Amino acid sequence: MECINAKFVSQKISKTRWRPVSSASLQQPDIFATGSWDNEDNKVSIWSVGEHGVSSMEDEFEGDPQLLCEFKHDGDVLDLQFLDMERIVTASSTGAVTIFRHHHNSQTLSVAQRWDRAHFYSCDNAPCTGVVCSSPEIVSVGEDGRIMLFRVEHKGVIRTIDNADSSTIHAATFLRTTEVLTVNSIGQLKLWDFRQRGNEPSQILSLTGDRVPLHCVDKNPNQQHIVATGGQDGMLCIWDVRQGNMPFSLMEAHSAEMWEVHFHPSNPEHLFTCSEDGSLWHWENSTNSDTPSFLQGGRNTTITSRSTVGPANANQSLISSWLNNDSSKGRLETTNMLPSQTMSVNSLDVLGQCMVCGTDGEAIYVTKRVPV
Repeated sequence: MECINAKFVSQKISKTRWRPVSSASLQQPDIFATGSWDNEDNKVSIWSVGEHGVSSMEDEFEGDPQLLCEFKHDGDVLDLQFLDMERIVTASSTGAVTIFRHHHNSQTLSVAQRWDRAHFYSCDNAPCTGVVCSSPEIVSVGEDGRIMLFRVEHKGVIRTIDNADSSTIHAATFLRTTEVLTVNSIGQLKLWDFRQRGNEPSQILSLTGDRVPLHCVDKNPNQQHIVATGGQDGMLCIWDVRQGNMPFSLMEAHSAEMWEVHFHPSNPEHLFTCSEDGSLWHWENSTNSDTPSFLQGGRNTTITSRSTVGPANANQSLISSWLNNDSSKGRLETTNMLPSQTMSVNSLDVLGQCMVCGTDGEAIYVTKRVPV
């Protein structure tokens, strides 16, 4: 892809996230954070892609991303999210949830708050597999099947849902301020409403047939009932949590595990996925073609709809705003955004026209020219 920068960083990158920018500004993001895993010493790092931390939409990159600061992280970084412009929340393989503060003036990182054993077994710590933030609240999920609710500046735990799952919970997303959706290792989505006192989910959705582990989930920012998931079989699943308990449509995507899926935050006709197979796909869902077609890297490809809820022709509906039922035209085009490589792409993030991803090949890839 044009204008893509590769930065080799001598550590396996498990997570990458852009620092948020003001919705009122037209500025493109210029700061991102990374977390590492499977290294002798793991780190949380802050990087800049703008000259002296300043960038604009017209600027080209001036060389590689520049390391601003880093801080040693206990255990593998299994998830990383920005809480706000200054604070970053991480999930650790040690079971800890940590808030780091980025001090912009001195370009340093410090630990602001930590919950050391957020996730644990009776005899050992359990990996914290995911965190999701809706400031001031933080939700963590883990291999122990627990869901934990924290609040910034509160030392204790606000809420614990013990035995939320008998299997590993791999990821979570806020649907609304009081509702969290989780995905687990037996192919289930569970919706949790923190207004309810009990420890039971308000809704369970699942893949039919094989219980394929789901690794990632994201909601459509404009239509929060529409969610996308990916998992061990590399399939992209689109769900409508209002209808039934099965996916709306399943599409053949990657040849190995899908690690992350993200709708573009301001243009959700665009969706991005990355995989163990070393690819990062940009899915563009448009309705301006004369006839329905499905293109993969400029070639026709097979889009599978194994199980549907709602209209009979799921593909026709899918290609217009993912679930728009009145569409009879459209195109779903997929493009691999990375140069050919074989190492796993573990994480991606897209904001504005900027994309960043991290790999097991000890490289970060950044572009400011995402066609959205």
